[in-house]
Amino acid sequence: MFRRTTRLRRTARTIAVLATVTLAANACAGQDSAGAGGNPSEINIGAWVPLTGPTASYGVPEKAGAEAYFKMLNAQGGINGRKVNWTVKDNAADPQQTVQIARELVGQDKVVAIVNANGTAQAEASFPFVLQQSKVPILNEVGGSEAWYKPPRPGLFGTQTLYEDQASAVAAWAVQDGAKKILVVHSDPAAFVNVAKQVEPVAKKVNPSVEVDRLTVKFATTDYTPVISKVKAKNPDAVVLILTSPEAAAYLKEAKLQGLNQAVYAYAPVAAESTIALAKDAAEGLKAVQLVKAPSDADPAVQEFRTAMAKYEPGQDAGFLALWGWSNAKVFAQIAKTIKGPVTSAAITKAYEKATAVDPGVSPVMRFSANDHLGTRSVQRVVVKKGVWVSSGDFYTPPARD
Repeated sequence: MFRRTTRLRRTARTIAVLATVTLAANACAGQDSAGAGGNPSEINIGAWVPLTGPTASYGVPEKAGAEAYFKMLNAQGGINGRKVNWTVKDNAADPQQTVQIARELVGQDKVVAIVNANGTAQAEASFPFVLQQSKVPILNEVGGSEAWYKPPRPGLFGTQTLYEDQASAVAAWAVQDGAKKILVVHSDPAAFVNVAKQVEPVAKKVNPSVEVDRLTVKFATTDYTPVISKVKAKNPDAVVLILTSPEAAAYLKEAKLQGLNQAVYAYAPVAAESTIALAKDAAEGLKAVQLVKAPSDADPAVQEFRTAMAKYEPGQDAGFLALWGWSNAKVFAQIAKTIKGPVTSAAITKAYEKATAVDPGVSPVMRFSANDHLGTRSVQRVVVKKGVWVSSGDFYTPPARD
């Protein structure tokens, strides 16, 4: 009797173990087919975006643009029949909050990728957990630095032309327009200084005889009266602004007030609707580079964006920032559509590495590889005409920086 009972107990334990293994295998199979653990007919992705705090003016429209695209996409059948669930959480531009959000997105929401999130320092805080520990890719982050891509980091892919290359594009543009003496006006934090330093070498590469000087301004300065006086003393024939949008508007207003009429160029953060709203007619003629075409363009791809914004995100500003979000969402969708089989984190990473010609229409064609995780160096030239940003020419790739 004892032996029979023992055998029965052993058999029961064996069955229990096998059942546990089978359940675990089934769970893993289900997780793989769903991408991260859920419905195989859905793709779960997420993002951290500042919806409150000092940079909410960037995050809110960026989110609206991406939301409009994903809503339109799902209405058209999703990605190969799979609905996209884009979970967005407010990080208030705080790195510590971003890390907690990253844990929630990966652990609770079971996302297969972070798509169209916002912030350089915020993303970097999440790298150890998201990229290294969880192996979840971070795609199309709004922000970034050259160190992210040289050398390329596993699972990290970008669609935003680096600020340094934006400065190169502006420098080449000014020289091609005939500038002989360029003054770079920039804020004093190191990030602005580094970008400002990129103007001179590229300007001289285009024309070795060009003179380039720099003028440092204390960050968040609102009174540009003394700044303009210094600019007048240097007497440049072109000025390049490496400032925030409000600072650039303050510069433009004071320059007009003091009668300065030099050609003014700027990088993408200045090319915003807020610059025109703050500077008003003083912004007329301002030249800048952008990551996308002007939202006022008659291009069909831009028209599609405006139509979707009106339908799916009514009341939201269909400006540059929303178009950034739209473009990043579209790039992700186009690449994800190439995946055959389960849409997993690993599958998405491989798909990005093989994506050699992704054309979102509203931004440059993106080209990635295993050795190059930054999709583009190109920019769009835009000019303020009659109070509206207007595209000038097609996308342009600046001279390479040494």
